[in-house]
Amino acid sequence: MSAGEGFDVVDCIRDKRDGRALTAGQIDWVVRSYVAGTVADEQVAALLMAVYWRGMEPAELSRWTDAIIESGERVDLSGLSRPTVDKHSTGGVGDKVSLVLAPLVAACGAAVPQLSGRGLGHTGGTLDKLEAIRGWRSDLSVDEVRHQLESVGCVICAAGPGLAPADRKLYALRDVTATVESIPLIAASIMSKKIAEGTRALVLDVKVGSGAFMTDRDRARELARTMVSLGRDHEVDTVALLTAMDTPLGRSAGNALEVAEAVEVLSGGGPQDLVDVTVALAEEMLRLARVEADPARALRDGSALRAWREMVVAQGGDPDAPLPRAPHVAPVVAPRSGVLTRLEARALGVAAWRLGAGRTRKEDPVSASAGVVWHARPGDEVRAGDTILELHTEDPSRVGRALAALEGAVLVGDGPVADAPLVLERIG
Repeated sequence: MSAGEGFDVVDCIRDKRDGRALTAGQIDWVVRSYVAGTVADEQVAALLMAVYWRGMEPAELSRWTDAIIESGERVDLSGLSRPTVDKHSTGGVGDKVSLVLAPLVAACGAAVPQLSGRGLGHTGGTLDKLEAIRGWRSDLSVDEVRHQLESVGCVICAAGPGLAPADRKLYALRDVTATVESIPLIAASIMSKKIAEGTRALVLDVKVGSGAFMTDRDRARELARTMVSLGRDHEVDTVALLTAMDTPLGRSAGNALEVAEAVEVLSGGGPQDLVDVTVALAEEMLRLARVEADPARALRDGSALRAWREMVVAQGGDPDAPLPRAPHVAPVVAPRSGVLTRLEARALGVAAWRLGAGRTRKEDPVSASAGVVWHARPGDEVRAGDTILELHTEDPSRVGRALAALEGAVLVGDGPVADAPLVLERIG
């Protein structure tokens, strides 16, 4: 039995198991005790499973989030000359939006302190992508982050070990106890880090569809509303956009491949779907930051590209260095002439992962050059024998497993494909 300050972890488990809200004192004590190592993994695992089944009331979840934040340091960005605003995506296939968005919003006059993560499974990680750039580093001190925000206007880096350490312990436990999918626990995990990083405003990009963590729109909406509420409880002006992820974003999934595509958008070109989603998010961020600027113009006039180059250089990277290229490229061709009717996001993400672009465990290495490029999107006409996909890898023995993941994911038919909106809903 682990007890202290008048609390008992077994009582906490029992209360939540039976549907009662945990008190503020119980929450503060159990999170603090777990970080200190005086409450055992198996006891917190039982509590997390009880939360999974019973949920949390809004005030209870807000206090749970508070306790995670207070387990570590909070970054103070109040002295910056620019207003701060950040963005968080729940992850998707080909989602290189952050690479474009941070320098774009910085070019418009706001400061973007983006703490990002690494990929796991079929969704890519922003840090993995940027590490395809020669010399670029993700580990910055708080002072370096502040200086870069003041001088450049944006930073994309890893969260330091002192930021919400309770979340790292809780997430690792959720990962091995089948409680990752709990909406309250997801919301607290995301928002604790974003609140602790010191931003005053936040735009959430909640992906919905086969390639997203949330495949069901109702659950995605519930997650978005929960996170928006948590942000406002903690004085972070927060809105969320639900965006479509049945078809992958842009035209590539893979680390160096996505960096190249992001630079193309920053140079005023790139796939229209990627441009549209990025500009929609940038407009929301600038509105929350109370900055009047036109992000689409910043893409056209070169100012966003200049901010990108400054950000890369500030973090030790060489923006002119050639990006890694895979030595083996295998084509996937159209079996017949017609209209591409299906390009299933999750399958393409799994294929990129199997080619080496992703990892199964957080400590696994990733290939900078591996991934998938697609040359057509649903609604495009294709001819028999046209290359629809390219599979890029350092190891040709991986191609077979990638092709297996693509079984049924790419379909060519006869009929037209209805245009589907990219931005499904705005919450907040």
